[in-house]
Amino acid sequence: MGASAIPVIAFTLLWGAVVFLGVALPLFVPKGPNRGILQVLLVLTGFTCWLFWLCCYMAQMNPLIGPKLNSKTILVMAREWVSQKNIKGYIYKLFIFEYYCL
Repeated sequence: MGASAIPVIAFTLLWGAVVFLGVALPLFVPKGPNRGILQVLLVLTGFTCWLFWLCCYMAQMNPLIGPKLNSKTILVMAREWVSQKNIKGYIYKLFIFEYYCL
C-alpha cells in the first residue's frame, strides 16, 4: 500500500476550507467580545483536525505490527508470565506449542 496524493489533497482542501472560514467568516459578523476567540477556535480546529488526520493516514503506510520473535523466546515469555493458579493446564498447552513450533 503506497501513498496516494488524492486523499491528502482532498482532506487538505477540506480542512483548509475550515481554516479559511475561520479567518473570513468572522470578518462579516458584527464586532463582539468573542470575535477573536471564534477565529482562533476555527483556525486551530481546522489545523489540528488536519494534522491528526495526516498522522493517522501516514501511520497506515508502515504499520508497526510488533516484534518478530522466535519460538524459544515465546516459550520463555510464556513460562515467565504464567500465573501459579492455572499452571497445570498451561504446561500442557506449552508443550503442545513447543512440539508444533520446534
